Amino acid sequence: MRKKHISPDSALGLVSTLSFPAIVGTADMMLKSAEVTLVGYEKIGSGHCTAIVRGNIADVRLAVEEGARMAAQIGQLHTKLVIARPMPNLEAVFPIGSRLIELAQQERGYSRLSNRSIGLIETRGFPAMVGAADMMLKSADVQLASYETIGSGLCTAIIRGTVANVAVAIEAGMAEAERIGELNSVMIIPRLLEDLEHTLPVANYWLDEEDKQQPLPNFAKKKRPLSRRKLVALPELEKVPVNFNNSSKVELKAELENRKHQKKPLPMEIIEPQTEDD
Repeated sequence: MRKKHISPDSALGLVSTLSFPAIVGTADMMLKSAEVTLVGYEKIGSGHCTAIVRGNIADVRLAVEEGARMAAQIGQLHTKLVIARPMPNLEAVFPIGSRLIELAQQERGYSRLSNRSIGLIETRGFPAMVGAADMMLKSADVQLASYETIGSGLCTAIIRGTVANVAVAIEAGMAEAERIGELNSVMIIPRLLEDLEHTLPVANYWLDEEDKQQPLPNFAKKKRPLSRRKLVALPELEKVPVNFNNSSKVELKAELENRKHQKKPLPMEIIEPQTEDD
C-alpha cells in the first residue's frame, strides 16, 4: 500500500470555547462550512474546550472564521488559531497527527444517523444535569447517549433522536435544570456529519432495535427470615415496693388463694385495709 503524504499547503485550525455544547456546535459549523477534517477535542478544565480541524490553508481559514463567528454569537468564544504548514514535531506531540486525518478521510461523508439530531444541555452541578436528563427522557422519545464533564462543575447531558423530539426534550430539560440548579449552555445539531459522529462520546452508543437492554437488579433490601434475626433482651421491669399493714396482707393472701382454687382472674381493684372500728 502506497503511503499517503500531507500536502505542503496543509494547515491546522483551533477554536476554543467556554462550554462543551458550544464546542460541539462550533465543530459542526466548521465541518459544514469548508472541506476540513475534525481531528478531535481538547478539554483542559475550567470549561475550556478546543476543536481541532485539518485541511488546506484556505479551507481551514474559512472553517475557523465560521466556527469562531458562531461561537461568538452565543457568547462562548475564547480564542482561535490557524497554523499553516505545522512542523512534524508539533504533529507528533499534540493529537493532531496526519495519521488521524488519513483515517478520517477514507470514510468521509454523512453519518448513517444523518437523519438524527443531537441535543446537549450543560449545567453547573451534577444533580441539575441528572434531573434535566431524566426530564428529557420522560418528555419525548429520545435516548440518553452519554455525558461529559469539563471542570468548574460543568456537566453536559447528550441525547439523540429526531429533530422534533430533541427540540421538545431540550425545552423540558432546560426548565428542569433551572429549577434544580444552574443552566449554563444548550445546543441542538440536526443532521449529524460523520466526522462529528466519530469524535463525540456517543459514536458507539447506538444499538440495533433487536438488542434489548437488560433490566437493572432490584437493590431493595429483603427482610431477613426469623431464624436469622437477632433477638434483643428487654430490660427488666422496675420493682416498686408497696406498704401494707398486717391485716391487709392476711386478707390479700386469702383472696389470692381463693381465686387460685376458683381459676378466675383477679380483678383490678384496690383492697382497703380494715380498721379496728370495722
